[in-house]
Amino acid sequence: MKLLLFDNGRPGILTDAGVVDIDHIVGPLISKDQSAMEALITNFEQIKEALVDAGKNGPVIPLSKVTIEAPLPHPEKILCMGGNFTEFGHRAQAPMWGFLKSSEAILGPEGTVRLPPDDANIFHHEAELVIVFGKAGQHINPNDAFTHVFGYTCGVDVSARMPPVPGAPPPAFQPWRGVSNPKSFPTFAPLGPVIVTKDEIPDPQNLQVKLSVNEELRGDFNTSDMAHSIPESIAFISSHESFKAGDLMYTGTNHQGLGAMQDGDSIRIEIESVGAFSFSVQDDLKRKWNRGVDEETAEDIRQGTGAPGRRQRPI
Repeated sequence: MKLLLFDNGRPGILTDAGVVDIDHIVGPLISKDQSAMEALITNFEQIKEALVDAGKNGPVIPLSKVTIEAPLPHPEKILCMGGNFTEFGHRAQAPMWGFLKSSEAILGPEGTVRLPPDDANIFHHEAELVIVFGKAGQHINPNDAFTHVFGYTCGVDVSARMPPVPGAPPPAFQPWRGVSNPKSFPTFAPLGPVIVTKDEIPDPQNLQVKLSVNEELRGDFNTSDMAHSIPESIAFISSHESFKAGDLMYTGTNHQGLGAMQDGDSIRIEIESVGAFSFSVQDDLKRKWNRGVDEETAEDIRQGTGAPGRRQRPI
């Protein structure tokens, strides 16, 4: 089942024909927006039969008549895995690390990422499979990890690459509470278009992820390239942070297709069996970097010689 929010937070089901409004099912549970989707997630088994019936027999609104929004616009936590791919086998499995991304960074489909004026080396797009949690947990055993998963969605971890502190390796976990986070500027977490329930994704470790900029393909990798599996990642993240229903976990990206984000770009993410959406980029400073894949970052990550995004002055 493909669940979404549309037209000012109304819950719906995406079908081949369009959107079915399920506010009459979810509405009695709670109001709209984030709370509506959380209510849908936590009460899913009790209302599943009604949802299935609505999806088959309910009146359909054409997609052209609705505005699809981020399926979880205000999660309490966005948990993220860092350095979680082998880069097509070039990197050996490394110790796990991760970080929190501000929920204020969420952006819905067809929205606009606004680059801040900060003196960043470069702004990167990171296409990622995102886990939607269905129930609360902490200190999760990997064998039990999928019992906490409700479904999956698409996300882009927009990253401002700031000059690193020389010789400082990433810590095991970066909470970034109350301090500047180069991944948490407003609009830096594009998300959507739907939540696909986990029963429709039999193997989330075998999904093709693609990202294009102005119709030029950049990222193209499979989730099988994860250095640490989804259950291992959930166990690691939950050893540092608790989570609840409606929270998110970005699973990481393959860095071989990263490139600069700049003013006027149209960016599209697509994940096999999950969905696709686009967003635009605005930079009031009109900075420009080289187009295409950031080959310097790709090389650095393959060789393990540095953090992503060495100093690149706008051209």
